[in-house]
Amino acid sequence: MNLKDKIVVITGASSGIGKALAYECARRGANLVLGARQYVTLCQITEKLQQEHGVKAIAVQCDVSNEDDCAFLIKQAVLTFGRIDVLINNAGISMRALFKDLDLQVLKTLMDVNFWGTVYCTKHAMPELLKSKGTVVGVSSIAGYKGLPGRTGYSASKFAMNGFLDSLRVENLKTGVNVLTACPGFTASNIRNTALNSEAKQQGETSMEEDKMMTADEVAKIITDGIENRARTLIMTGQGKLTVTLNKIFPAWLDKLVYNVFTKERDPLLR
Repeated sequence: MNLKDKIVVITGASSGIGKALAYECARRGANLVLGARQYVTLCQITEKLQQEHGVKAIAVQCDVSNEDDCAFLIKQAVLTFGRIDVLINNAGISMRALFKDLDLQVLKTLMDVNFWGTVYCTKHAMPELLKSKGTVVGVSSIAGYKGLPGRTGYSASKFAMNGFLDSLRVENLKTGVNVLTACPGFTASNIRNTALNSEAKQQGETSMEEDKMMTADEVAKIITDGIENRARTLIMTGQGKLTVTLNKIFPAWLDKLVYNVFTKERDPLLR
């Protein structure tokens, strides 16, 4: 798939990987429908994309945990452009708290955004994607393959997303719709700053060394290449590939490795 003149819908497009995806797709000539809660920021991004890349782009205020917002996002895409070629389910939120300490609202919020947001948007976009034989993308995580301590809700939501996308892929083997599960490693973005603590409030600062992580631009390029190549799964780092492999072969040993890694966080939850 060449993205030139294709219609791409991106959720969570006001920052991080979503914003980087918007710029990468625009560079390749795609017209964009950007959804996020931060409407003013979205409008600034769409204006800049149109000026710098000569593409068409619209901003739609959208909280993906609300099905009506997701339906409205897809409706605006179809009303504006007449079709949808690619849906990128990128909107997501993280957390950092041990399960024994947290308010269960934390898990509910993560499932509503990360899992149900993907389901809602995909459900409403599916009729158009079937027409265009387009692509559904889920921006998941290695946390969807291996449970991470202090991230019970995050891992649960990503495992659920991976299972949903895997089932959807098999259902559409004969329809022409491609389903891509994209799993970055740790990525430098604001997701850890906005991660929920045990009281369902944003923690405000990262617990990790952001400068040693992949950049959002690097992730966006890999995902966009994957869309154009109609890839099935993208596991983007050597560490991620090793984690997936070890989890199949030496799961108990990997448990200990992961535990030790997370004892080295700033202000660690595990000691």
